[in-house]
Amino acid sequence: MNKVREYLQNPLYTGIAGLVIGTLFGLLVLGWGLFPVRWTDGQPVDLHPDFQKDYLKSAIYAYSADSNPQLALQRYNNLGEDAEGILNELMQDPTIDSKMKTNFLEAVAMSGSVVQPPVVEPTTAAAPIIIPTEEAKKPISSGALLAILCVVLLGIGGALVYILFLRKKGTAAQEYVPPKPEERAVARPVRQQPEPQKAVSKPQPLVEEPVEQEIPVAQFMTTYMMGDDLYDDSFSIDSPTGEFLGECGVGISETIGVGDPKKVTAFEVWLFDKNDIQTVTKVIMSDHAWNDVAISQRLAAKGEPVLMAPGKQVLLETASLILEARVVDVAYGQGSLPANSFFDRLTLELAVWPK
Repeated sequence: MNKVREYLQNPLYTGIAGLVIGTLFGLLVLGWGLFPVRWTDGQPVDLHPDFQKDYLKSAIYAYSADSNPQLALQRYNNLGEDAEGILNELMQDPTIDSKMKTNFLEAVAMSGSVVQPPVVEPTTAAAPIIIPTEEAKKPISSGALLAILCVVLLGIGGALVYILFLRKKGTAAQEYVPPKPEERAVARPVRQQPEPQKAVSKPQPLVEEPVEQEIPVAQFMTTYMMGDDLYDDSFSIDSPTGEFLGECGVGISETIGVGDPKKVTAFEVWLFDKNDIQTVTKVIMSDHAWNDVAISQRLAAKGEPVLMAPGKQVLLETASLILEARVVDVAYGQGSLPANSFFDRLTLELAVWPK
């Protein structure tokens, strides 16, 4: 114990200990606990090559459903310079219908964008996607905040080493004398009570068809393929100025049968609004789950039931947000289970509007 006290009286050891403790506190408590790094607003060009293939495969399925060449070209160009190579690989994929692949290739080739990267022609559909500009408008990220905090802690540790070394130089044996009570007395500032916030008037209800009024503030595409037993996609909803509005997502709600891979018979579509007290959820069911009384009653406790159908539009509404989930592509699996009881694949397009 006396040895430890001798080390603590040495300003060099004290400074090093403070530096180590501050660094561990910054990394473990602040970095991993309070301000963990969270990546958002990633683009298809940033995905792993395997996921880029899944993205382009979903685009091919989506084009076969909506036949929108402009949207197909935009999704193709979202993959950047690697789009042509990925498309060539998918053309050799026997699991994709050849007619779907041919139609998608013709839609992209008609615009002359298969060979040239999207940055060559600034007037093409890919030009408006300027990710750095939008990212620059957003507030400082948690990763940058963590780096700043670490630098500050390191600076404080170095300053403590310097100050303690100068103050203790030549007087290491001098005991610390605490100040007198009258010297410690400092007038504390009176904390002012915050002014009560004015009640914010509730937004007026939107008309029945919000989709046709304006461009959505956020739009996402998600695809489930049989075998993805951990399927659970979630997306952050931000305003054009970078303000966090809420989150939305799709996940597995109910499976049927036994064995691997899981046979999904229902999905959950949910919407979280930071201005609302609850998360709105709707359950999209297969034909079998919809007609099975036991399954449908069990799923009704999770959210409002909706029957799955191609082109189906599901609306979720909160205090300040409206989400439309549109079924772009859906296919049932085949096997020993009842017909139309589990899904082989599902592609949903999620669009969010503010009220």
